[in-house]
Amino acid sequence: MLKSITAKAIIPVTVAITGFVIVGCILLYSIMKADMIADAVKYETNLANTIVKSTRHAMLKSDRETLRNIIDNIGTQEGVEHVRIFNKKGLIMFSNNTGEVNRFVDKKTAGCVECHTGPVPSATLGNMKQARRFVNEHGGDVLAITAPIYNEPECYNAACHIHTAEQKILGTLDIGLDASPLLKNLSVMRGRMVVFSIMILILTVGGVAALLKRSVFDPIKRLTEFTGEVMAGNIERSFPEGSGDIERLAVNFRAMAAKLNSASEELRMLKGK
Repeated sequence: MLKSITAKAIIPVTVAITGFVIVGCILLYSIMKADMIADAVKYETNLANTIVKSTRHAMLKSDRETLRNIIDNIGTQEGVEHVRIFNKKGLIMFSNNTGEVNRFVDKKTAGCVECHTGPVPSATLGNMKQARRFVNEHGGDVLAITAPIYNEPECYNAACHIHTAEQKILGTLDIGLDASPLLKNLSVMRGRMVVFSIMILILTVGGVAALLKRSVFDPIKRLTEFTGEVMAGNIERSFPEGSGDIERLAVNFRAMAAKLNSASEELRMLKGK
């Protein structure tokens, strides 16, 4: 009986706590992962905007040599997988990888297709829509950002430029950073959350089991022993105090047993007469 009550009490509690912990950790990890990716995208977007502003003067002066040096220097920085500038037709004008200069980018790839889904390319996109993740030819994970280079009054009014005011986009800056540190941090966080969840599960289930044992299982065990002795005729035995409802149940059982014994005694006396 005790084992059956123990199983019926512990198993549902364990299942419920396990489910709650798993669902809670999955939701928490998903939220933290989304926040970390959003922060990485925001950082890279700010970096891309900084590069665009840094190259603005060279673009206005049509100083290709300075532009090339800026792109090359940025491309040598640790964690930078690629950096390139291509015009509105998709022709790569500058890149830290000289082998892809004067090549056209595929407008159907991630990072391009978002702007070129319709007959007229979109001029603006949100930060998350500008971002894309992919695996490069070396098997490395890359988080890349495409930042449009807008046509400003200083651009179409410059003497050396042929762009009209109606042209919204002059080109696009594409920069990709190594996503391995981000993925490593996510992996470490995931592992720590698994360990933390197991600890919470063990402590919670252990604590609940200890409380049930003290408040329910041990009193029920004493009640079982008590009723056995009462049925054997030891009606005078008292039940341990402090067991709450189980103590009152034992007292009622002893009173009932005493009344049954009294009734049985009276019945025997009547039969004797």
